[in-house]
Amino acid sequence: MNISIAVPNSSLSDESTQLDKSRKISLIARACAIFEIDTIYVYHEGGSKSETSLIVTLLKYLETPQYLRRRLYPKLDELRYAGVMAPLKIPSHLPMINPKKIQSGDIRDGVIFFLKGKKFVDVGIDFAIPYFGKLQSGDRVTIQFKTGYPDFEIKEITKENIPKYWGYKVKERKNLSEFLSSWDGNIILTSRKGKSITETSLENFFDQKPLLVVFGSPQRGLYDLLGPNIKNIQNSKTLNFFPQQATETVRLEEALLGTLSILNIMRLGYI
Repeated sequence: MNISIAVPNSSLSDESTQLDKSRKISLIARACAIFEIDTIYVYHEGGSKSETSLIVTLLKYLETPQYLRRRLYPKLDELRYAGVMAPLKIPSHLPMINPKKIQSGDIRDGVIFFLKGKKFVDVGIDFAIPYFGKLQSGDRVTIQFKTGYPDFEIKEITKENIPKYWGYKVKERKNLSEFLSSWDGNIILTSRKGKSITETSLENFFDQKPLLVVFGSPQRGLYDLLGPNIKNIQNSKTLNFFPQQATETVRLEEALLGTLSILNIMRLGYI
């Protein structure tokens, strides 16, 4: 079952410095990696272009294997404090290794590049592997080795063909209402104004349909963002995952960890 989340591009509005913003994005990325989130949707809700770029760039950067970052990310201002962000250490974040250790069946992420007019793929083994597919220079690809060293026959595969969690995708959406209307699956809208969660309130969300969990902004909750239309969103429930909270607010990074923890327990059938 695929679980995705939607967060606003104003998610960083309660942080004053780029250092603190970078740390918050790191916490968001870590929460999504821990609970195997399929896609992080960043919807537009009053955030500036620079903050939207910061969120999207850092989330993608953190999901990228370290050995590919130099090819994919030049020196950017958004990466000024990349060093303070905790690594995800997900299965796709493999180390660079000796080409002789590659075996048939191994899977690695790579980046296409040109060398002397021909296309190759860099998969972090210090060996230029010929590439004959349709992707172009700078494109990212996931490949599986059909043969090991020294022949290195490869094939392209998708994340759906990989038994392990292989990372999240990051996508932008301009309008939250339109995005929710087009979602083909179940939706959980998180709000302190929603019904307190119970086992019964969640039991119908764990079928084979994709699940989208939506979070509001530091200044405006989903009732403010969606207005009366919140009651008309198909296949959705508005739920409060923090009943009787003692704090005035629950920060986004806290809401992510708490909400996804509960959903993970339910998904695995531990309750």
